[in-house]
Amino acid sequence: MSEAPKTDHAYDGIEEYDNPLPGWWKWLFIASIVFCPFYWVYYHNGAKGRSIQDQYGVALAENTRLQFAEIGDLKLDGPTIARFMAKDSWVKVGESVFRANCVSCHGREGEGKVGPNLTDEAFKNITVLADIGKVINNGAGNGAMPKWSNRLHINEIVLVSAYVAKLRGQNVEGGRPEEGNKIAPWPEPVVEEESDEEGDAKS
Repeated sequence: MSEAPKTDHAYDGIEEYDNPLPGWWKWLFIASIVFCPFYWVYYHNGAKGRSIQDQYGVALAENTRLQFAEIGDLKLDGPTIARFMAKDSWVKVGESVFRANCVSCHGREGEGKVGPNLTDEAFKNITVLADIGKVINNGAGNGAMPKWSNRLHINEIVLVSAYVAKLRGQNVEGGRPEEGNKIAPWPEPVVEEESDEEGDAKS
């Protein structure tokens, strides 16, 4: 029989060994409790830029700047938007811009909330592909759609325009009813050689 000490209580004849936690574990637990308020004050109630979200935003912005260095400053026109619609990696950048700035009005999938549904075939302020960029850049509806030229890089506007254009025709379930007029299909993007594309983007 083991001679290990036991607690002074038993349940239905079942006894329990007295195995206290190690002292180092107890002190580590106490130290973590003492540390928590300081952590909260520094990262969540301190100076702007300290929070994990702020640091992530800075890192994301830096990564985006590095990516944009590959393509230079893009032109905000129909052919450029159409060209980047065919590039899935850049459309994903446009999607991240959309998710960060547009979901409160247009919904997470573009189905429409306060703003119109972007997944159907009807448009209120769009007649040609280039108009998507113009609306995002300059705003529309007497301020109902704010202008983003003072908040987004020109490349972000081009890429989010490409993402929005690709939402057309998906007809997400539960979306707002169609608003506006039906328009002609988007033009087919012209696939270019990588070197030519980079030269055009930087010119």
